[in-house]
Amino acid sequence: MKRFTPLACAALLAAAVATPSLAADIVRPALKAPVFVAPFSWTGFYVGINAGYGWGTSNWTNVLATTGDFNTKGGLVGATFGYNLQTGNWVWGIETDVDWSNIKGTSSAGLYCGGGGLLATLGLVGGLNGCETKNTWLGTARGRIGYAFDRWLPYFTGGAAFGGVKMTPPAIFGGGETKTQLGWTLGAGVEYAFMGAWSAKLEYLFADLGTARCGAANCFVDTDVKFKTNLVRVGLNYRF
Repeated sequence: MKRFTPLACAALLAAAVATPSLAADIVRPALKAPVFVAPFSWTGFYVGINAGYGWGTSNWTNVLATTGDFNTKGGLVGATFGYNLQTGNWVWGIETDVDWSNIKGTSSAGLYCGGGGLLATLGLVGGLNGCETKNTWLGTARGRIGYAFDRWLPYFTGGAAFGGVKMTPPAIFGGGETKTQLGWTLGAGVEYAFMGAWSAKLEYLFADLGTARCGAANCFVDTDVKFKTNLVRVGLNYRF
């Protein structure tokens, strides 16, 4: 028993000395701080370009005749300006754009536009170009409301539409007239953000520029011309 006590003490002392060395040899896992990724925000001003295609109808009506609705179609291209404010997932915005437009159509229906009747029979209007409606430029000023799925933004939009409506009758009735019209527009779209500040969009709009009046001095008789169009456009925006 007397021998065991010194041996036990020696063993305990050796273990105590070796413990720090063994602990030092244990590889402890490195602790890394979590990486914080800020959520994407749509808030800010932006500018861009847009281009697309329009198709719709026009209608000429006066005391001599009416064409009924006839088709118009053509392309357009222009610039876009806007601002977004994001609150939670909701995105509220205002947007305006101005486009050069070549949406147009011609009707030769009825007496007035050269498609039939006494004047056509007498050869006075036959072979002429009919009544042409042309949208020479088109702009909108709209509100937007969307719901963001990170970098995806589906949205609804609506507001004012304005543009130039050029009305050209058969030459025998005058040289025609161009009016700037104010109307309304409504539509929807989806936008996707990429490469930091860039985003691309696809949208549909319906625009109604109301009824323009071509006066008797330019169209022989006072003539009411209606213009409505559907628009499908793509756009590329840069956000600040």
